[in-house]
Amino acid sequence: MNLKKFNWIKKLGPGLLFAGAAIGVSHLVQSTRAGADFGFGLIWALVLIHLVKYPFFQFGPRYATATGESLLDGYKRLGKGVLITYFVLNLATMFTIQAAVTIVTAGLAANLFGITTNPIIWSVIITLICVTLLVIGKYKLLDNLMKIIIVTLTLSTIIALLVASFNTENSYNFTQILPKGSLEVGFLIAFLGWMPAPLDISIWQSLWAIEKQKDKSNKFNTKQAIFDFNIGFVTTLILGICFVSLGAIVMFNSGETFSGSAVQFSQQLINLYTENLGSKMSIFIAAAAFTTMFSTTITTLDASPRAMTRTFDLLTNKSYKNMYWFWISFLAIGTISILIFFMSEMGVLIKIATILSFLTAPFFAIANYVLISGKHTPKEWRPSTQLKIISWFGMLFLIGFSVWYLFSL
Repeated sequence: MNLKKFNWIKKLGPGLLFAGAAIGVSHLVQSTRAGADFGFGLIWALVLIHLVKYPFFQFGPRYATATGESLLDGYKRLGKGVLITYFVLNLATMFTIQAAVTIVTAGLAANLFGITTNPIIWSVIITLICVTLLVIGKYKLLDNLMKIIIVTLTLSTIIALLVASFNTENSYNFTQILPKGSLEVGFLIAFLGWMPAPLDISIWQSLWAIEKQKDKSNKFNTKQAIFDFNIGFVTTLILGICFVSLGAIVMFNSGETFSGSAVQFSQQLINLYTENLGSKMSIFIAAAAFTTMFSTTITTLDASPRAMTRTFDLLTNKSYKNMYWFWISFLAIGTISILIFFMSEMGVLIKIATILSFLTAPFFAIANYVLISGKHTPKEWRPSTQLKIISWFGMLFLIGFSVWYLFSL
């Protein structure tokens, strides 16, 4: 076997980290619920939002590898106010987002491994494991680990979907639906807002791309970075369709009422799949669900501190040696504190974080577009006419989407 054929796999990295960060609550919870409530009727929304957000996510690794600096450096070039805005927004949401993904992961771990059903204990265990992995292996371990996680997630999800397709006796209805009514419209807005991820993940992408370039054993240029991102992005789309399909096949018209609690929802999700697909499939369902959320937990735990470190360096015009470890410790402690003291208020906190993610999407879209199209990016790596058209459509859609959200409150 010619091992050179697999060299392209070694070059993958930031794109799979994007997939790991994106494929979380948006897929496991929101996509499954979309299938459960609307059948296959919201596939159009899933595909559309991927198209709309694609350019702005892709501009992250494109800009980083073309210029050798992150989007955060670029934001400073656009004006210090842009960078300060990002710092404040990220500081306001990072703890709540980390707490949300950690508690869902904890619920799945309790169902998969047993030992204890206390979500706080599992949250502490998972956070410590993630921090330890990042301290020991840093970016390289995260890079390699994500390849294993994404492959495991993809295979287990596809297996579960195939088994569900063969076992069901129900007929499929692929008629697309435009939700009506405040509750249904509210769900659609949340579904679009978090699918495949909030736009600030483009910043994480740029930082991971810079880290990938430090590995001199692999040539990670702009062309490779775009290919790498496309692999991760297409993976999020395919798995999004898989989770919607699983929800549609297994849960649609089942009469099941989902709990608002992330932990209880995790239990219901696994139980419902097991009841419909058989107990032999429970390990695949549990593996798919847990790897989905664990990948999100570890990537967000790495990315937010990495982004805050770089932002702080740029704002103070000084580099601090241990700033990453300060931020990752701060985030870990803050996350556990929120889960311990504000568990009953998690719904409100998540709603606030979600609103900010919705309303800031146009900010990141416009900033990324201006940066990639302007003088700070080499001409050969500025967007093509086709990509510019998609970008303009995306910016108009996201602005309209934000206005729609405000009027739906």
